[in-house]
Amino acid sequence: QAQLVESGGGLVQPGGSLRLSCAASGFTFTTAAMTWYRQAPGEERELVAAITGDGRFTNYADSVKGRFTISRDNAKNTVYLQMNSLKPEDTALYYCRARRTFPKMDSWGQGTQVTVSS
Repeated sequence: QAQLVESGGGLVQPGGSLRLSCAASGFTFTTAAMTWYRQAPGEERELVAAITGDGRFTNYADSVKGRFTISRDNAKNTVYLQMNSLKPEDTALYYCRARRTFPKMDSWGQGTQVTVSS
């Protein structure tokens, strides 16, 4: 059974940095595209960044382009989200998602809280 565990969230001042990690287990990591989402209170969950199984292709929300970087270490079954130049509007619960078309898999982590405040 697929399991995703996020870590690395916390309280940071505006302009600061954080690196989120998502450790995966229970499936062949390289077969899954990995995505970071976030959800702020009262808002819908939104895609932040995505990366293909081989790590060759990435995609970002316009709001984080140039500030956030998604990467993966397939030897460690872990995906990362490096977040720089953080803004108060980046405050949210950040989730990791693993998806695969065949055999079908769609698994979410429990989330890690990121709060950007002075």
